[in-house]
Amino acid sequence: MTTKPAAAAARATVHGYPRQGQSRELKKAIEGYWQGRGTADALRATAAGLRRANWQQLAAAGIHEVPTGDFSYYDHVLDTTVMVGAVPGRHRAAVAADALAGYFAMARGTQDVAPLEMTKWFDTNYHYLVPELDPDTVFTADPAKQVGELTEALALGLTARPVLVGPVTYLLLAKPAPGVPAGFDPLTLLDRLLPVYAEILADLRAAGAEWVQLDEPALVQDRTQAELTALARAYRDLGALTDRPRLLVASYFDRLGDALPVLAEAPVEGLALDFTEAAATNLDALAAVGGLPGKRLVAGVVDGRNIWVNDLEKSLATLGTLLGLADRVDVAASCSLLHVPLDAAVERDIEPQILRWLAFARQKTREVVTLAKGLAHGTDAIAADLAANRADLASRTLSPITHDPAVRARAAAVTGADTHRAQPYAERAAAQRAHLALPLLPTTTIGSFPQTDELRSARADLRAGRIGTADYEERIRAEIRDVIAFQEKTGLDVLVHGEAERNDMVQYFAEQLTGYLATRHGWVQSYGTRYVRPPILAGDISRPEPMTVRWTTYAQSLTGRPVKGMLTGPVTMLAWSFVRDDQPLADTARQIALALRDEVDDLEAAGTSVIQVDEPALRETLPLRTADRPAYLAWATEAFRLTTGGVRPDTQIHTHMCYAEFGDIVQAIDDLDADVISLEAARSHMQVARELAAHGYPREAGPGVYDIHSPRVPSAEEAAGLLRTALDAIPAERLWVNPDCGLKTRGRPETRASLENLVAAARTVRGELPAT
Repeated sequence: MTTKPAAAAARATVHGYPRQGQSRELKKAIEGYWQGRGTADALRATAAGLRRANWQQLAAAGIHEVPTGDFSYYDHVLDTTVMVGAVPGRHRAAVAADALAGYFAMARGTQDVAPLEMTKWFDTNYHYLVPELDPDTVFTADPAKQVGELTEALALGLTARPVLVGPVTYLLLAKPAPGVPAGFDPLTLLDRLLPVYAEILADLRAAGAEWVQLDEPALVQDRTQAELTALARAYRDLGALTDRPRLLVASYFDRLGDALPVLAEAPVEGLALDFTEAAATNLDALAAVGGLPGKRLVAGVVDGRNIWVNDLEKSLATLGTLLGLADRVDVAASCSLLHVPLDAAVERDIEPQILRWLAFARQKTREVVTLAKGLAHGTDAIAADLAANRADLASRTLSPITHDPAVRARAAAVTGADTHRAQPYAERAAAQRAHLALPLLPTTTIGSFPQTDELRSARADLRAGRIGTADYEERIRAEIRDVIAFQEKTGLDVLVHGEAERNDMVQYFAEQLTGYLATRHGWVQSYGTRYVRPPILAGDISRPEPMTVRWTTYAQSLTGRPVKGMLTGPVTMLAWSFVRDDQPLADTARQIALALRDEVDDLEAAGTSVIQVDEPALRETLPLRTADRPAYLAWATEAFRLTTGGVRPDTQIHTHMCYAEFGDIVQAIDDLDADVISLEAARSHMQVARELAAHGYPREAGPGVYDIHSPRVPSAEEAAGLLRTALDAIPAERLWVNPDCGLKTRGRPETRASLENLVAAARTVRGELPAT
C-alpha cells in the first residue's frame, strides 16, 4: 500500500500519559506524605519532576502537542471538583485550612468525615471520586492547577494543550449529595456551571493556551434528548465566548452515536474521536453528517487501552479515509494512555519474540508519531517501520502460544448442563444451613488481609534468591496462623486464610495458568496510590495443577470454623488483564471458566465447604451502549455458572462485587445463581440493598458495612446503623455482615479495630431481632 502525503502536515498528540513514573515515584511520595515521612513541598517537587519528565519524553519522541492538566495526585475528576469549587460542605473547612490535606480528605476520608463515593470510570478499572451536588451548589472557578501546569510546560518551550473534564460529563457523572430529595438531576446545574468554565478558559488563554481539550466521554453512552439538548446548549454558549482558546471536544471508549451530529454542528474548532475497533462506526457516522468542514479532527487510531502493537497499515487506511472529512487530521491514541503501563522495553522476563507484540505508553507514542509521519509525508517515509510492523503481526498470528487444540476442544464440548447447579437454590440453601450451622447475620470478610512490609519483603527475598522456597512458605504459614487466630478471637463466623501468598487477585492466578504473561514493571493506576500489574492474555488458557488448595486446606486445619476458598472469577480475570484482540471475549472467558472449574472441584474434594468466586468486574465490563449489553451478560453469567456448576448442594458458593453501579445488573447478579453475594455499600449508603430488594433478589447477600478504602475505623454503632438500614431491605435470615472489599490495602491496627467493631455490631443487631 502506498499513500500520498496529506495536504496539511499531520500532528501527533496524546490525550494523557501515565502519572506514576517509571518506579512509581508518585505513589511513594504521596504515601510518604500521608505517613509524615515527607513534606507537602517534597511531594509537590516530585510531582513537578514527573510532569516535566513526561512532557520531555513525549516531545523527544515526536509528539507535537503535549497534554497538560491530566496529571493528578489522586484522580482527575476530583481535580475537576476542586477546579469548579464543588467541595462538599463536610470537607470545606479542611480544604480551607490546608488545600492538599483537604484534597486527600475528600479522596480517603478522615476518622470523623466520610470521603466522596468512588466508582469505576466507564468500563475501565480506573476509579474516580463521584462529585456530590445539590440544588444549592455554588460553583466558583479555581484554575490554579490547570494554569500552573500549562505554564510549566510552556516554560520548557513546548506546545501544550490543557485537558479538562467537560462540563456535561462532569454533571452526568455527579450524584445528588446525601440527604438531597429524590428527583434532583445534577444536569440542571449546567447554566450555573458554564460561566465557571468560561472563566477558566479565559484564564488558560491568558496563560498562553492555543487549544483546550474538553473531555466528554459520557457522550458515548445512551443519552436522552434532554441531555443532547443540554450538550448543544453547553457548546453553543462556550463556543460563543470571545475570550477563549480554540476548543477540542474529545470522546472515547465507544461510538459517539446521537451526540456526533450535535458536536459536528457546535461552534467549536475540533473534535477528537475514537477510531479503534471499539468505536469503528464513528467513521461511517462522521461521513454521514458530512464530516467536519473547517475543523480539526484528532483521530484516535492507536488503542489507548490495550497493549498489542498497532496494525500500522490498517490505521493508515483509516486515516487516509478521514482526510476528506475534516480540514485537518491529526493522529492520537484513542484515549489517555493512563490505562496502559509505561514502557515495554524494561520488561526482561518476557521472551523477545513476544515482546515484539507489545506496545505500552512509550511504544504507543512512537506508533502515533510514525502514523502522523506517514500521513504527512506518505508511506515511503515510514517504509522500514511498516515492514517491521508486518513482521511483528505475523509473528503473533503464527505463534503456537496462541492456539492449544486441547483447550479449544474442551471448550467446544461444554453443554448447558455444565453451566447450571443440579439443584434449585431453595434445596441448596437448606442443605447449606444444615451443614454450616451459622447464626443469623453471619460475619465474614471478603478475603484478603493486610499485605505487610514483611510479606512484601519475603516475596522480594524469594525472587532475589536471598531465601529459599521452604523459608518463604514457612513465613506464609506463620501469617496464615496469625490471621486465623485473630479471626477466631474476634468472633468471625466464616474465616479466610488472608491471601498472604498472593501478590494480586488476578496476577496470582495468571502466573499459574497457561496462556498468560506477567510483567515486572507493568504498573497501571487503579485508584489513588493503588497500582496493579494487569497480566497479559496471550494464548489459550488451562490450569496445569491446583493453585489454592494447599493454602486453603492448611488454614482449615487450624480451625473448626469454615474457611472460604478464594478464587477470582472468569470475567474479572478478563477485565483486569490485557485481553486478546484476536478472538471473541466470550471464547476466552469460557477457557478461563473451565480452568477455574477444575480448581473449584479440587477445593470441594479437599473439604472446603464455602468457595468464593469474586466477580467485581462484572459491572465494570458492561458495554457502554444498552444495545450491546444482553449479549455480554449472557456469556459473562454463563462463564460464572460454568466455573461453579459442578459442586454439591451443601457447598456454598459466594461471589463478591465492589465499587460499581449495581442497579444496571441486578438481573445478571441473580442469573449468576451464587448462594451468597457480598457487595460494596458503605459509601453508597446501602443503595445496593434497596436495589436487590426492589428486584426481589431471592438469595443471601452481604452489603458492606465497612468502607475499606478509607483509613478511618467505623464505630460499632455506625456499622450497626448500616446493618439496620440493610435489614429494611433484606430479611435477617438472608443478610450477611462483611466489609465492602478485601483488606489488603489497609494497615493491621485499623483492620483489627474495624473488624472487632463489625462483629460487635452484628451481635448488637442480632440481639434486637425478634425471637424465633
